[in-house]
Amino acid sequence: MKIKLRNTILVWVSALVLTGCQTADLSNQTSQIIKMPNITVSLDSDGDGVPDHIDQCPNTKMKGSVVVDDRGCHLIMGPDMNLKMEYRAFFAKGSSELLPKYQTELDKVGEIMNMHNTATMRIEGSISENEIDDGDPIAKSNTPAKNRALMVKNYLLLKHGIEPSRLTTLNCEARAPIAPNDTEEGRSMNRRVYSVVTKPEEQEGNDYPSNLKAGICVEF
Repeated sequence: MKIKLRNTILVWVSALVLTGCQTADLSNQTSQIIKMPNITVSLDSDGDGVPDHIDQCPNTKMKGSVVVDDRGCHLIMGPDMNLKMEYRAFFAKGSSELLPKYQTELDKVGEIMNMHNTATMRIEGSISENEIDDGDPIAKSNTPAKNRALMVKNYLLLKHGIEPSRLTTLNCEARAPIAPNDTEEGRSMNRRVYSVVTKPEEQEGNDYPSNLKAGICVEF
């Protein structure tokens, strides 16, 4: 009798447990669509900075001075290529200190000149009108304009080994302004070095160097 009673209780307990574990009715719930972002991965197998899908030269590696174009192919700058390169540096009032950012740009000029061994560079030093020294004639003959041009020349001589004969320095004083001298912004633009790198054969038939021919700048 006790066994039958116990079995009856177990049946009722099991029935209650099964009732509580029935699957919930989800028919009234609305479905939700989650949009996953599309991630596009551009592979660059040779590490030259040009993605594989547009890389026409897939085995070029960026090593040392190797340069590639937008197709991923070697950009060859040989001695027979045309060359015209401009360089500009700006200075604080009364100073000829070449700031690091202008040294970095000048390093590129030095590298190109070493690749084109016939290229020459003309270096024009200028000042703003408020840097003109009307006093000591010795101080006037050593103006920041000269010092700025010499700073660029000496940098190329000492760091890149450019032959002195390939570098021409000119003193333009305040005679070649590129901005008005009545504002500090304009004066800061006039405290500069302007340089052009060309090959001798590319100078024929044009006005290069126009400032020298016009007597604006004086070679020293």
